[in-house]
Order: sequence, then C-alpha cells, then structure tokens
Amino acid sequence: MTAPAPIRGTNHPRVENKEPSTAEGRPTGRIPLARSSDTPETRHDTPTGSGSDTPGSGSSTPAGSRSDTPGPDTSTLAASRNDTPGSGNSTLPGSRGDTPSSDTSTLAASRGDTPDSDNSTLAASRSDTPDSANNTPATSRSATPAFNHRLTVPLLLGATLNPINSSMIAIALVPIGAAFGASPAATAWLVSALYLATAIGQPVIGRLVDRFGARPLFLTGAALVGVAGVIGAVAPSLGVLIMARVLLGFGTSAQFPAAMHTVRGEAQRTGLKTPSGILTALSISAQSTMVIGPTLGGALIGVGGWRLVFAVNIPLALVCIALGARRLPKSAPVQNESRIDLVGMGLFAAMLTSLLVFLMDLSVGNLYLLVIAAAMAGAFVRIELRSGEPFIDMRVFGGNTPLLITYLRQTLTYVLTYSFIYGFTQWLEEGRGLSASAAGLVVLPTSLTAIVVAWFTGRRNGIRSKLFAGTLSMIAASAALLALNRESAIWILIGVGLLAGATQGMNGLANQNALFRQADAARMGTASGLLRTFQYLGAILSSAAVAIVFRTGASTVGLHELAVVMIACGALLLAVVLADRSLSLRTENRGQSR
Repeated sequence: MTAPAPIRGTNHPRVENKEPSTAEGRPTGRIPLARSSDTPETRHDTPTGSGSDTPGSGSSTPAGSRSDTPGPDTSTLAASRNDTPGSGNSTLPGSRGDTPSSDTSTLAASRGDTPDSDNSTLAASRSDTPDSANNTPATSRSATPAFNHRLTVPLLLGATLNPINSSMIAIALVPIGAAFGASPAATAWLVSALYLATAIGQPVIGRLVDRFGARPLFLTGAALVGVAGVIGAVAPSLGVLIMARVLLGFGTSAQFPAAMHTVRGEAQRTGLKTPSGILTALSISAQSTMVIGPTLGGALIGVGGWRLVFAVNIPLALVCIALGARRLPKSAPVQNESRIDLVGMGLFAAMLTSLLVFLMDLSVGNLYLLVIAAAMAGAFVRIELRSGEPFIDMRVFGGNTPLLITYLRQTLTYVLTYSFIYGFTQWLEEGRGLSASAAGLVVLPTSLTAIVVAWFTGRRNGIRSKLFAGTLSMIAASAALLALNRESAIWILIGVGLLAGATQGMNGLANQNALFRQADAARMGTASGLLRTFQYLGAILSSAAVAIVFRTGASTVGLHELAVVMIACGALLLAVVLADRSLSLRTENRGQSR
C-alpha cells in the first residue's frame, strides 16, 4: 500500500491508519508511517501503541515498536544523534526506546540506527527499558557474566597451605628440639628453610603459571605438599625434617600465584576490574590461617605430638588435588613465547639465597655472602634487560613505581607481623611459662580479629585508609609489649593480640588489592609470586631480629627490645603509607565488586 504524499506548505504529513506491530516488535507486514516532529502548529495528542508517539488526524494510531519505517515519500529518518530534517518535511529521528514519550515529544536517535532508502526498518538496538505502554521487556542486552564460584573453595584452600605452614611450626620448635636434642639455633632452620624455598619458589613458579596456566602448577604443588607431609611425619633426624620443609616451601609456592592468575582470568571474563569478593576471601584465608597456625599447631601437638604438624598436610593436599582437578579451568599454554628464562631464574635464586642466608645468620664472617648477592644482582639485571623474554621484566617494574612501593610495604608489614607471631609466641611459652596449647589459645583471638576486620573492610574502597589504620594498630600493639611481664594477666595478653590482629586483617588485604590493580595482567603470576617473596623477606628479617633479642632465651627483657624494633619499623611503614600519593586514588570500577 502506498502512502499519500504530504500536503505542501505544512509540516504535518497526512496520516493513514496503520496496523500495529506484534508484541515482539516485528511489523505485521504493513509499512508504518514516519513520525512527525514537534511543530509550532497544533498538536494532536494521540494514544500510543508501544512507546512511540505518532501524530494522527484525530485517530488513535498505534506506532510500531522501535522499528519506525518511513513511507516511500516521507523524508528519511535521522541515522545518528543529530536530527536531520527531510526536504520539506520535518521527521522524527529513530529512537532507542529508552524513554516513553507523553505527548509527541521528540525522541532522540540512537547509536547509528540507520534506515534504508525507502521501506527499511530501523534495528531495535540496546533496548534498555520495557515499553511503557505494553510493558514489553527488553531482550537484546545480555546479562553480565558472574564470577565462577566453583573456583572459590580450591583457590582458598590452596592459598592457606603456605601461611599456615609458615606459622604452625612456631609452636612445635621447642618439642622438636627436645626430640632430636637440637639447639634453638638448629631448629630455627625449620623456619628459615621454608622461608628460603618460598621466597625463591613463588616468583619462579609464578612465571611458570603465566606460561603454562594455573591448573597444572596448582596440582603439582599440591602433590609436593603431600609428599612433604609424608616425609615430615616419619623423619628420623632434624636434617630430613629440614628437607621436608624445603619441599613444603616449593610445593606451597604454586598455590597463591595460581589463585591470583585464575582470579585475573575471571575478572577479564566478567568485566570486573577489581573482584573484591574473592580477593577479600583470599586475604582472609591467608592472613587468618597464618595467625591461627600457632593455635592449630598447639592443638595438634596436644593430640598426637609434633609430627602431626607435618602429617596434617597429607589430607589437605589430597583435597586440593581432588577439587583442583575437578573445578579449575584448563587453559592452553601461552604460544607466543619460545623459551623460559632459565638463566634469569638461576641468577635470581643465587642472589636471593646469598642474601637470605646472610640475613639468617648476621655476622662479620658472612659478609662475603653480601658480595655474592650484589654480584648476582648485577648479572641478573643485565641479563633481564637484554632478554626478549625475561623472567622478570626490569623495564616494566622500573617504570611501575607504585608496585615497587607496594613490595616495600609488604616487606615492612611482615617484619612487624612475624616479629609479633614468633617473638610473642615464644615469650608466652618461655617468658610467661604457658604450655604450647595454652599459648596457642591465647593468640587465637588474634586470628579471629583478622577475619572480622578483613571481612568488614574488604569491600570498601580506599587502600590507604586500610594501611593507615592497620599500621597504627600494630604500632599500638608493639608499644603494649613494653608493658608486659611474667605476671601480666591473660586478658591483657589477649588484648595485645587483638590489636595485632587488626593489622593482619587490613594491611595484607590492602597490599594484595594494590598489587591486583598495579600489576600487568599478563604477568600476574610473577607479580603475585614476588609479593610473597617480599613477604618472606620480611619474615626472615623478623627472624633475624628475634634471634638477636632472644640471644639468651625468650625473656621479658628481650621482648621489650623487640618491641622497640617493631615500633621503629612501624613508624617507617607509616611514613611510606603517607608519602605514597597513588594510594589516594579510588578504584575505577566502584560498585562493580562482587
């Protein structure tokens, strides 16, 4: 059917009744007329059919739903947001259909919907709201994909293996020394061995995660944890026990980089720049289990002796393997890399080993280790700058100052954290005279505080506020150590632990979230592994500090000396937090967290 030509000299086209379109927005076969724009002449308020207002000659004419097709002689609909009138006839541009009109208000054209020359139909694109008249739901916009929560349990369980093993051993050092007739200096290698293996293993395995994907490294690491648990449970000597701790360090080094790599992949799939829900859960699991480690260790020793501290890793590893095999996604290895930088990894390991061994035994006779570490560092930097596929891209890290400052904050945070965990726990046993299980119960509220604080602050924006409050809390806890003595009441000891727990809940979470925003997505495994490296660098520094102040035993005088060291470290951390202006920036995707 051909529409009559418009009457010359007016802006009102002659209108013919047309057949309404279907509920789905498809025309019924007849060509709808173009809508007239607002003119100074008399309007005819005409009831609308499906959200479009078509002026008629007194008749109620339903308009086509979002597919407005002009007749052959009417002027062309505007294709873009600029309303383009036809030759002599002012016509309405096509509409997205976002806002129903009340009279014959002009609807804005949307997003490049361009009609064909004559009888074309506008595409109904990006329908954001249901039609006002017929309540037709929009169907063209797809729902935002959600985070795969099947990944949560294996990622959280895997991420707890390293921190819980790093702290659980603290309560077992005394009975292990008694079992093998070893001195405190000898049993200290049980702590240092895991730190050393983890500090080297985290970035190395993180790089392998970036290359081969999270799943194979997660499963391999879990298997090594199980093997280490078996060796530790039957170890006939302290040397074999130390070897089990080294294997445990390498095995647990895979879990955190694998978790961060997987979370980054899910963030890219779902469009969430900062999936704070899973990041908060990862921080809670890691930080709280590290603090709850002494309590768990004390309970295990009370039930079956110190060997259970190692044997508990066997069922944990089996569960990680079962869940990881079923739930972690398979990913193809990166194809655009021809080789792994083994030379760079070797130099990095040699540099870090020399430095950490020196820090674990500070003496003039070991200064040669610093010379070796410096030489390895220089060679490492030269190799990495020349390599087309470096283990650690020095150019990227050199230009990413906020990330480097995050690593510094991580080191200082864990100097404070581990100084408290090891220093306070040893003093509770030797200086205060509590049993291993009783000492574990005293520090239990510390872990509960970390969980609660991390839970309530995890979804809040603002990294600096978390770091500021957490650092002040640790400075207060350190100052409180100065007031403790052998007669201090249990409730006072618990109160000091509560202050330290707040730091666990905020600083660790803040540094983790900062790294997630600052690191290159393609190197997330390596960057997150380095975060753990600097964490254990802080742990080794704290171990050296504890060894110095407790040189004659975990006395009250030594605890007070440790408190002075912690206050100085806390003041330095606070200065770093206040000086870093990048922390004041809010996350770009506020409200997108889940």
